[in-house]
Amino acid sequence: MNKLMGTAPRHPGLWMDMPTADINLAQPITTLQTQTHGKIELSQYASQLAQLSQQGRWIVLINPANISYKQMLASAGVRMDRVLLVHTKDEIETLWAMEKALTSGTSSAVISWTQPLDARDSRRLELVAKSARALGIVIEDANADLSHDLSTKTMLSNQNNTVSTINFTSFH
Repeated sequence: MNKLMGTAPRHPGLWMDMPTADINLAQPITTLQTQTHGKIELSQYASQLAQLSQQGRWIVLINPANISYKQMLASAGVRMDRVLLVHTKDEIETLWAMEKALTSGTSSAVISWTQPLDARDSRRLELVAKSARALGIVIEDANADLSHDLSTKTMLSNQNNTVSTINFTSFH
């Protein structure tokens, strides 16, 4: 008969003693919608980022908008030698970079500029938040969603126009 002796957890990976500093470090990830490319939102967090930059860990900015963030952060007292810029090629890389920066333990704060997230990506960030070891902020550009919808409608209307002008008599 197998009987669990004592209060040890059943999984061997959990038998190790966890440093007390690492317990309950999970941080919620804040999602902010913006019309100003995140300028107002970043200025609201600037003083907190200045304090976090003094910890010696990174302040990670992923795909920052062109909003003069360098001057804003420097004037708030953020140590610019602790700011790490990450530029990604698409939304998948953006979420991956954010996830890694939040859970690595080398960052104090991670701020990501992105298009509005769908339900799946929002759920992914909720799961990441359970093991996040840094302040996480997602700045969703509300204007990007509108421009994406307009470009999709334009593309569809252009496709409809193209289809209606095809001369089928040329196909023999």
